[in-house]
Amino acid sequence: MTTDTLSSTRLAELAVQGMLEKKAQNIAILDLREVKNAIADYFVVCSGTSDTQVDSISNSIEEEVFKESGQSPWHKEGQQNREWILLDYLDVVCHVFQKEKRDFYDLEGFWGDAKIQRIEEN
Repeated sequence: MTTDTLSSTRLAELAVQGMLEKKAQNIAILDLREVKNAIADYFVVCSGTSDTQVDSISNSIEEEVFKESGQSPWHKEGQQNREWILLDYLDVVCHVFQKEKRDFYDLEGFWGDAKIQRIEEN
């Protein structure tokens, strides 16, 4: 499922870098490559403390990925209400949540078969 220009693993790393740039919290990489019927190789998930930070984090992810690869998200959702912004790069889907929405949707629980790597914030 990898893209021509960038491996899905590198794309996930760039997403994390963008999240860290804007002080995202509770960053997790869900490795879905061995999960049956998974729709992507990775989900990269994080939380922000406000709608402004959620927006800022998603913009930072886009900048980091574009800077190295020239890729823009294939699809984006949630930029109007900024409670849950989704950036879909096909092989990697980034989810930037406000904490309450993240707790409610519980992607880590839903994709419980995935290997989950937690990223330490700076």
